[in-house]
Amino acid sequence: MLGRSVARARRTSQCPDMSSPLEHYGLIGDLTTVALVSRSGSIDWMCLPRIDSDACFAKLLGTNEHGYWSLRPAAEVRAVQQRYRPETLVLETEVTCDGGRARIIDFMPPGETEHDIIRIVEGLEGEVPMHSDLRVRFAYGKLTPWIQCNSHRATLTSGPDALAFSSPVPLVPDWDEARLEADFVVRAGERLPCSLTFYASHMAAPAHPVDAERDLARTEQYWREWASRCRYEGSFRDAVVRSLITLKALTYEPTGGIVAAPTTSLPEELGGVRNWDYRYCWLRDASLTLEALMRGGYLDEARAWRDWLLRAVAGAPAEAQIMYGVAGEHRLPEVELPWLPGYEESRPVRIGNAAYGQFQLDVYGETLNAMYEARVYGVPEAGSLPWDTLKVLVDFVEKSWQRPDEGIWEIRSKRQLHFTHSKLMAWVAVDRGVRFVEQFGANAPEKLKKRLPRWRALREEIRADILARAYNSRVGAFTQSYGSDALDASVLLIPHLGFLPADDSRMLGTVAAIEKGLTKAGFVERYLTETGVDGLAGHEATFLICSFWLVDNYTMVGRLDEAGALFQRLVSIRNDLGLLAEEYHPGLHRQLGNFPQAFSHVGLINSAVLLEAKRAGRDVSFTAMAAASMH
Repeated sequence: MLGRSVARARRTSQCPDMSSPLEHYGLIGDLTTVALVSRSGSIDWMCLPRIDSDACFAKLLGTNEHGYWSLRPAAEVRAVQQRYRPETLVLETEVTCDGGRARIIDFMPPGETEHDIIRIVEGLEGEVPMHSDLRVRFAYGKLTPWIQCNSHRATLTSGPDALAFSSPVPLVPDWDEARLEADFVVRAGERLPCSLTFYASHMAAPAHPVDAERDLARTEQYWREWASRCRYEGSFRDAVVRSLITLKALTYEPTGGIVAAPTTSLPEELGGVRNWDYRYCWLRDASLTLEALMRGGYLDEARAWRDWLLRAVAGAPAEAQIMYGVAGEHRLPEVELPWLPGYEESRPVRIGNAAYGQFQLDVYGETLNAMYEARVYGVPEAGSLPWDTLKVLVDFVEKSWQRPDEGIWEIRSKRQLHFTHSKLMAWVAVDRGVRFVEQFGANAPEKLKKRLPRWRALREEIRADILARAYNSRVGAFTQSYGSDALDASVLLIPHLGFLPADDSRMLGTVAAIEKGLTKAGFVERYLTETGVDGLAGHEATFLICSFWLVDNYTMVGRLDEAGALFQRLVSIRNDLGLLAEEYHPGLHRQLGNFPQAFSHVGLINSAVLLEAKRAGRDVSFTAMAAASMH
């Protein structure tokens, strides 16, 4: 039976008026959007109907006034444990109170046109009074919905968007606060479902509540079957599978696009201005993400991502962008939302990303490297081999590789430089073009084959330029840009991309210089903000994928003890659910930046596979060799 305890619930279950630390959030999703669920049982971030749509829960970047859905005990909580069901995206939060123990099961069924957030409260011991508090605020916390309530069901509407809410007990509307509350008691053996379903407001609301138990079984089966396809069986399997599931959750399945992160404006410095919208697809993430998916055995996802990439860059090479929307949208205008105070008072809150208009030379190398990787791993072509794409991209690099740009880190100083990483990727573009024709071009057009001598000469010209101008003999390292003394972790990718072996003396010197001048408590910074190169105030924390790149460099030269120790340190800073943000502050022991971050999980997967291979005696050093070692 259900019990009511409204007065007690109102006294003891007030939802905290600020977001939780990033480490206390879990991720659920349906392959079109996601939600972040705190350890205290509050959904504080969710965008509908797409991962880059307006948020209807934005407490993560503000306060209770900006929207959340809290489901929590209405009694003193003595202990909380949060975990995923093994190899799934089904999140469980177990709470122990004075009178009993209960479990909240949160999930979103994948693969349907509807967007359902389902929460099942399960009684485990004794009895636990529960309080549900739903405060929807559309347009990133700005718009209050029109609420219609009829006992156990309600609809919440604002403009084109609407949500249908279903409760196991009668709802109590708070008209003054525009919120819906419900109080009930769950006893051992009971399972009580709540659900929230998105629909377009011009359509009829869903006629019936969801079948929560059926959807739970289907969701769990989907993720377990997906995870069972993972080809990696090494000693880091749990961490690798969790990272692969996270990448899959960040995929917009209708197009195959993978966003960098599902959030915006989570700060790189608490209280600072380095707050950016990462709910888009970056071309530079393509090749490393493809490699992670393919190493995991997920060729269908790799092909979908590769095909998204080719559609996104279709057209004139000069018009290629560094990032696109999940369906390939070009315009991503950046605006600030002044009504949101920001995560832990970190302002401004931004949506959109003005960096989409920057010129970044590296994206051509990223695109061609992704095309080449996919072909080496045996990802089938959607149609005929993309000879026209290959030709126009390499031809553009031939004309443009000597231009300065904003670089991999998207500097905002309006001062373009000759970044080493950008020149490296120009070399990669030409190298992969040459390799593609040499290895797979038996039936390539003759006019393309005739370009090979010119492209080979161009490849050597760019290589000589990098070796002459990017390596700083005074510093004993490849530096951030031509003529600079500044270090930059992006040059750690030189051996990954096959430009030089990891044991080349110049790379060994570069690693030593980064160990000395670009690490903090053993974690790697991407560059020193003190140089002012990025044109932004303040500083940032260590950048997690850069630390994984250092793991890889250790691995490739046989420094396996150091590689293993750093890898274990990186794994240890994941939250209890195995999730990583963009950055980590070793002094504060806090994850920072957008969360969870695809790049960080890509780094974990690739480093785990490389380290395992090297320990097993297989010499893996860069893309082509890595691919060959798996066949």
